[in-house]
Amino acid sequence: MVMRLRACFGMLMSTVLLTAAVAGAQTAPPRATPGQAPAVPPAGGRQAAGTASTGMPISTDYTIGPDDVLGIVFWRDADMTQDVTVRPDGNITLPLIRDIQAAGLKPEQLREIITKAAAKFIADPNVTVVVRQINSRNVFITGQVARPGPYPVSGQMTVLHLIAIAGGLTEFANDKDIRINRFEGGQTKSLKFNYREVAEGKKLEQNVVLKPGDTVMVR
Repeated sequence: MVMRLRACFGMLMSTVLLTAAVAGAQTAPPRATPGQAPAVPPAGGRQAAGTASTGMPISTDYTIGPDDVLGIVFWRDADMTQDVTVRPDGNITLPLIRDIQAAGLKPEQLREIITKAAAKFIADPNVTVVVRQINSRNVFITGQVARPGPYPVSGQMTVLHLIAIAGGLTEFANDKDIRINRFEGGQTKSLKFNYREVAEGKKLEQNVVLKPGDTVMVR
């Protein structure tokens, strides 16, 4: 009787272990070999194109500019995948494809150009352009603010908005004579901004929308 019970128990345990092993094999994801993308494709079988990863919203009118950092991702091709910085001449360089003009294009337009160029060397290339950093759309604030330095233009950023982002004016700031230097039409223009007036709701036209490259000087 005891021997029969032991035999039944052994068969039961073997069945449990076999069932667990089969379930694990069915649910475990395929392993990727070192240096290669995972073998499991994303939803829909292909990766979404023209995505952006910057920690800030990218407006629909954004175009790539010099000094922007882009991730060019080739699905299942780690050797072609690169993070690149747009050079002052507006170009980026990729393996095999070499130089491609990026400045002045939207991420989706650049993705299409790279895909077409890569098709000469890769069968059915699947490309994603990821915006890592936007450095071409910075504005600058200097002088008597808590945190002077460059800041990315986000949406309709005004002078008052930039001052707030920079931590506000210091106690020594001349809040009546702040200057916005703007290079436009081949020359530098100087716009005046009276912080006190705008804060009181007066002459609000001074609170201009900033453009990439503008420098706000707080003395």
